[in-house]
Amino acid sequence: MRLDIFSHPHISKEPKENYYALNNPATLQTIAYIKKTNKEELEEMCKRASLAQTKWASELVEKRSDILYKFYELILEYKEDLAQIMTLEQGKVLAESRGEILYAASFVKWFSQIIRGVCGDVLLSKKENENLIVLKEPIGVCAAITPWNFPSSMITRKMAPALASGCAMVLKSASQTPLSAYALELLAQKAGIPKDLFVVVNGNAEEISDVFAKSSIIRKLSFTGSTEIGKKLYAKSAESVKKLSLELGGNAPLIVFNDADIEVAIEGIMASKFRNSGQTCVCANRIYAQSGIYEELCKRLALKISSLKVGNGMEEGVNQGPLIDEKALKKVEDHIEDALSKGAKVLSGGKRHSLGGNFYEPTLLVDVNEKMLVAKEETFGPLAPIFKFESEEEAIERANNTEFGLASYFFTQDYKRQWRVARALEYGMVGINTGIISNEVAPFGGVKQSGLGREGSKYGIEEYLEIKYLCMSL
Repeated sequence: MRLDIFSHPHISKEPKENYYALNNPATLQTIAYIKKTNKEELEEMCKRASLAQTKWASELVEKRSDILYKFYELILEYKEDLAQIMTLEQGKVLAESRGEILYAASFVKWFSQIIRGVCGDVLLSKKENENLIVLKEPIGVCAAITPWNFPSSMITRKMAPALASGCAMVLKSASQTPLSAYALELLAQKAGIPKDLFVVVNGNAEEISDVFAKSSIIRKLSFTGSTEIGKKLYAKSAESVKKLSLELGGNAPLIVFNDADIEVAIEGIMASKFRNSGQTCVCANRIYAQSGIYEELCKRLALKISSLKVGNGMEEGVNQGPLIDEKALKKVEDHIEDALSKGAKVLSGGKRHSLGGNFYEPTLLVDVNEKMLVAKEETFGPLAPIFKFESEEEAIERANNTEFGLASYFFTQDYKRQWRVARALEYGMVGINTGIISNEVAPFGGVKQSGLGREGSKYGIEEYLEIKYLCMSL
């Protein structure tokens, strides 16, 4: 491995005071020790970020763009190292880790280019000798809290638009996946991004989030995580009237109508449900199959699921890695136990894998109903529950019957239905005849209690800009 992750001052090969052990979820062995940043250290980092941001914002847009593009090139150059680091600490299979590194790089490239086209406006005045001008300026020092399930792309999706806009970014990575974050920080500095401008920290989550939410230096906070924690950050940030981007919980429905191409639908279900072993915020959590194709879909899906190979993500041929920890395993078990107690049946999988540790068998549940936990809560694991429905109206009503509204999917070959159902679903994102919807050019985000704001796309840059109006009397 060419990228020496242990060259980062917050990472150690040996135990140290105020460092915590980082374990590989596949082998359960310790792979590194990570420094815990305390409140006083973090507050000092924020002050230094503020000084760095002022200087960075004064740079020409072209220079910021060029440095970010160099960062993009370095991510590609070190993509294999970054992918292996990700699989070691997060567990996803190496093929998926490689895909995520390319996905992470795409945000850096996108925002390095789109910032060149961000402009203000000149407005028409009602008075003679008066100019009305609108400017777009960086919001200032930003903070971000990122999750463990996509430890590289969730970072670049936040830091790239921030830095492109002229902001600084102080980022807390997930405690389970700090190495990916520190690796990106090392490459960012190698690309020419000032040391204090993009800073990664780890430590006590509540203490760090308190500093972020209450600090007068931090002008914007971006968070990806649970709705419960997002609400707390929302409340804490009210004191300083901070700008927020919140990507919170999901409970994604996936609807398969009688007229769907079943092969396409099964492909979409597998891609959406079992990517990253079901540990994604947009994965299908509730699968609805219309009665005319229900039996055939269940039968063919069970065969497909049983063919998945579970194991260490570093091993050849494996396409399902471990869950992140014991807590994640327990939630899958609780949801299955609850469903079975209320009449569901296991068609494939249904227990901890013989490999032990954090591995669980990819599972298909049938005869599922709305009284079960799988209908109400996000499982975040390799569990596919199939609900039966009769009419389009019923499917839409049941799909929308949740406080969440992040992602949704449906499969049909009826063009009129495609438009009708897409408009009726109360979600920020809708996949039609596909199980993969995320990319750098499209806006990512939800409605209802799934959050605020959008990331990626041309809309994502606006989250890091303030509008200033100038009224000039000549």
